[in-house]
Amino acid sequence: MARKRYEDLRSYRWYGADDLRSFGHRSRTLQMGYDRADWSGKPVIAVINTWSEINPCHTHFKDRAEEVKRGIWQAGGFPVELPAISLSEPFQKPTTMMYRNLLALEVEELLRSYPADGAVLMGGCDKTTPALLMGAASMNLPAIFVPAGPMLRGNWRGKSLGSGS
Repeated sequence: MARKRYEDLRSYRWYGADDLRSFGHRSRTLQMGYDRADWSGKPVIAVINTWSEINPCHTHFKDRAEEVKRGIWQAGGFPVELPAISLSEPFQKPTTMMYRNLLALEVEELLRSYPADGAVLMGGCDKTTPALLMGAASMNLPAIFVPAGPMLRGNWRGKSLGSGS
């Protein structure tokens, strides 16, 4: 598959065009400490992260996101982390199912409204996974899913406990 030309990327409309709006986007990105070489000519890859401190399945995503971004840099992209609502089955009431579609809409709108050329979706439960995938599919952008993996085990009175013990 041939690589897209920079001018054919969605992010070009934000960064590459020769107009006042693109000037503003470039200026604000420079104000955040990036150099023009960080984004110019590179695909912008959104890292959709469902990390939160109240979601035991996703607590390690704070660190994983940095590793994902490092991989994007190494592959020649410009990573931009975008947080999304975290669906925490053990804590969210009455049920995370009520919020699955909200997450799907959020992912679609994050990818639509920001200069994303592709996405890395970070999630990992039976509600977060389909929500992330539905949102990305609605935008028809290249995306890859990074699963959270199994929930870490707990300990009680010296015994290991798994999820549901």
